[in-house]
Amino acid sequence: CRNLLDRDTFSKSDPICVLYTQAIGNKEWREFGRTEVIDNTLNPDFVRKFIMDYFFEERENLRFDFYDVDSKSPNLSKHDFLGQMFCTLGEIVGSQGSRLEKSIVGIPGKKCGTVIVTAEELGCCRDSVLMQFCANKLDKKDFFGKSDPFLVFHRSNEDGSFTICHKTEVVKNTLNPVWQAFKISVRALCNGDYDRTIKVEVYDWDRDGSHDFIGEFTTSYRELSRGQSQFNVYEVINPKKKGKKKKYVNSGTVTLLSFLIETEVSFLDYIKGGTQINFTVAIDFTASNGNPSQPTSLHYMNPYQLNAYGMALRAVGEIIQDYDSDKMFPALGFGARLPPDGRVSHEFALNGNPQNPYCHGIDGVMEAYYRSLKSVQLYGPTNFAPVINHVARYAASVKDGSQYFVLLIVTDGVISDMAQTKESIVNASKLPMSIIIVGVGPAEFDAMEELDGDVVRISSRGRFAERDIVQFVPFRDYIDRSGNHVLSMARLAKDVLAEIPEQFLSYMRVRGIKPSPAPPPYTPPIHVLQTQI
Repeated sequence: CRNLLDRDTFSKSDPICVLYTQAIGNKEWREFGRTEVIDNTLNPDFVRKFIMDYFFEERENLRFDFYDVDSKSPNLSKHDFLGQMFCTLGEIVGSQGSRLEKSIVGIPGKKCGTVIVTAEELGCCRDSVLMQFCANKLDKKDFFGKSDPFLVFHRSNEDGSFTICHKTEVVKNTLNPVWQAFKISVRALCNGDYDRTIKVEVYDWDRDGSHDFIGEFTTSYRELSRGQSQFNVYEVINPKKKGKKKKYVNSGTVTLLSFLIETEVSFLDYIKGGTQINFTVAIDFTASNGNPSQPTSLHYMNPYQLNAYGMALRAVGEIIQDYDSDKMFPALGFGARLPPDGRVSHEFALNGNPQNPYCHGIDGVMEAYYRSLKSVQLYGPTNFAPVINHVARYAASVKDGSQYFVLLIVTDGVISDMAQTKESIVNASKLPMSIIIVGVGPAEFDAMEELDGDVVRISSRGRFAERDIVQFVPFRDYIDRSGNHVLSMARLAKDVLAEIPEQFLSYMRVRGIKPSPAPPPYTPPIHVLQTQI
């Protein structure tokens, strides 16, 4: 913190920071943790860190309270309140260099100073390894041919038990197999503990599933990481045989041929390096939604609560806006007749300005949506391709990984231009963009499910989409029976946004784009101590 309020008469404040979080759909704040107390300063640099789970698709509200500690009491009401700061975890992570600076508020009429919060992803669990093994002179187990060997890897648990973590393929009819290289996360292989035992069993495959045990050996990540060397040739031992036969040496050997460590880059590495997520909204203004002045309409403007369109916009937009530094969102409509001449448009600006369709924040989008409902006439048909192509034009102009585009289409689902939309999606799958479709109302959404491409990859005129970029959800699956809209919006956002980081990474991987280095971490200015001589 910088420039905290001074509450002590004879010396400076002794600040502490208390972090609170909120459960989803629950307004109640719970204490998450406290920093240490730093004596006699208005510019504390707290050391104690808070470790939290991060999910892109969830909104995690945070509250930081600051107190001047006056006694040993753990009861906060016994200490002087210095102010507080509210933000979301996404806001911190989405700020440049994952560093957020905000004013402390909460004491009327006083400047309470500022707080600087930085976040970093714990990187210990992101490595994976690519390994390849071969074996020599394994025991012959089959009566007619040689063995059909495969390997089974187990990691050991804290209590000494073993958990299977990988099986190789079967190499048929050989006592000297060479298995294909395989990739496994370090977490799965040894739980990130380099010295933990890894047990490898060698089996002879049998069609009926009663595979014959050839033998086993143990190793560890640290041993394997020496790579191909005399240390990584293992004797395969069958304990039963060893116990029975005096002359038993082994049941063959297994050799490590290669060992490569790959550090997986994460979604946050790109966000921290400055990649911006641009959010565009497209709203269905076709007549099948019903007359907006009637309560039965999906576009009905109820003064007391959001309609389904408003809920979908807010649910998704409030999370994504944390990752967009200028918070300016293009908002488009399709399927309406526009004033003054009643021409039908499939990509019109909700704010009435085609040169500049940007709205400020989700509140600006909502305002423009309500305004255009009053001025346009709902019409048809329901064409998606124009708005998809609109965003694709922008995405095509920045393919260097500095920007990624997310288009949210909210629709009642009766699509008229299926062939053109598929063509647009197949073309867009090469670009840095994802499409979220939220279906509102009671219609059958079979066509939307087809666009989603989770079951069958979408194709157009014999060309398949390079990656899956569409996520569809029907809004009715999220309506909370008890009428708790906060909960239904949180659930909706969770499901539609959960696939975005993976879709984002798949684009970056295919293009070979690495994250930009993050800006240098914040180092507090050094206070020069003046000494009296």
